[in-house]
Amino acid sequence: MTKVQKGDVIRLHYTGKVKETGEIFDTTHEEIAKEAGIYNEKGIYGPVPIAVGAGHILNGLDEQLEGLEVGKKYEIIVPPEKGFGKRDPKLIKVFTLGQLRRAGVYPIPGMPIELETGEGKKIKGRVMTVSGGRVRIDFNHPYAGKHLVYEVEVIEKIEDPIEKVKALIELRMPRVDRDKVIIEVGEKDVTVDFHEVLDQIDKNTLVLSEIILESDLKFIGYEEVKFKPSVDELLKPPAEEGEGGEEEGSEPEKTTEEAPKIPQEREEGEKSEAPSSSEDTHEEEADEKASSHEKETAEETSENPEESADE
Repeated sequence: MTKVQKGDVIRLHYTGKVKETGEIFDTTHEEIAKEAGIYNEKGIYGPVPIAVGAGHILNGLDEQLEGLEVGKKYEIIVPPEKGFGKRDPKLIKVFTLGQLRRAGVYPIPGMPIELETGEGKKIKGRVMTVSGGRVRIDFNHPYAGKHLVYEVEVIEKIEDPIEKVKALIELRMPRVDRDKVIIEVGEKDVTVDFHEVLDQIDKNTLVLSEIILESDLKFIGYEEVKFKPSVDELLKPPAEEGEGGEEEGSEPEKTTEEAPKIPQEREEGEKSEAPSSSEDTHEEEADEKASSHEKETAEETSENPEESADE
């Protein structure tokens, strides 16, 4: 029986549950997703292509795939420290109600919330309590501190070099017709030509996909990776204006408004910490520190000098 090894490209079916509650939080099966109430109309279901050991799935699951046999079903337990992390009390933050309302947010307990830090980073949390003009928000991952149970089945181990590259393209660009992508592989080099699918993908998305895909292809053993068009070609600015371009001396239109940013919570000498988002995929998982927003703090303090932003 064929066994999975690190670096193999496989197709994997899985369903992830919280051990403590039995709640299904992720699955590659469409029917299970519908039954569990987590179905996403924009999602793509079916066995997912991954390179084993490349971090394409949760690390605690990824590292336990080695040695599994193709076609067999397994149950894998992932402890909190190798799943979504242990719960961190420091990731529970307190904001004033005024800070959130000025940004157009009207919190209620249990409400999921996304805030933008002073550095422009977006962090996700859940409102725990709203009381006395204070709002307590938990920025821990919803499944932090939980043991996870994965029911998995390795559907296929892909052997053909061209199909391996196509599978990784499918992983990174699932809505692109991979059969129209021209692939040439050598012993240690590979060329991927996207010219036939340029109308199927946004240029900036393709740039990011090529950067990530290069890392994937090198992980499975290719030393030289070429893309057509290359990242440099995609990022190349338009030709100098002057031949039918904007008139000389014209200036680009300027915007006069900026999107409001959520003010930072006020804590005594401490910066906010929150985990980076992961999903979707699904897909990513590290704590990020948000800088304090001194201006907002000063305004809030002047309005409510008796209120403290922390307990």
